[in-house]
Amino acid sequence: MPMSQIKSLFVTRLYRAALSEQGVAIDANELEASCYSIAEDDEAGQDWCEENGYPGYTSYASLTDLPWRFPIFQDVVTALDKHVAAFAEDLEFDLGDKELKLEDIWINILPPGGVHSSHIHPHSVISGTTYVAMPEGTSALKLEDPRLPMMMAAPTRRKDAREELRSFVYVAPEVGEVLLWESWLRHEVPMNMTDEERISVSFNYAWG
Repeated sequence: MPMSQIKSLFVTRLYRAALSEQGVAIDANELEASCYSIAEDDEAGQDWCEENGYPGYTSYASLTDLPWRFPIFQDVVTALDKHVAAFAEDLEFDLGDKELKLEDIWINILPPGGVHSSHIHPHSVISGTTYVAMPEGTSALKLEDPRLPMMMAAPTRRKDAREELRSFVYVAPEVGEVLLWESWLRHEVPMNMTDEERISVSFNYAWG
């Protein structure tokens, strides 16, 4: 009889890298200045945030052409295309004759006290964020085990449980990093407890 064994199944992958790792240099200061410039001029986005009680600013509901407005965003997309292709290869997707293509990209400026509540990104395949300004001690990205709703009778995990067994994982990215995950993975940004704004650029990639 073989010896007992335990292995992991149905793994949830998280991709983390420097945005510049794929050979495309991004000026962090220029990117931050561009985010603020767009936010200042985007009256439709400001109005949407106010009407919907959205903390700070997002261009999600107002602008669809960031790479056209500022060349640095085109550089960001060029880098992201390569990162997403690398992640898709790791996931062993069979894409056939189609590609994963950028669906949308938007700016998030989270003020002190602001939160982005738990959500997923429907109709996309890969989602992610690259980080522009991360004050020391600001919110990490909180990722939720996608099986959690089916664990209603399970005990809670020990506080020192291995990372892959935890119900929630917190990832504290640095400026210039990019994180990618499959779009069905529920995530949130807890309250920004610092006195400075947290700036990120998020995006979705779709198939076909």
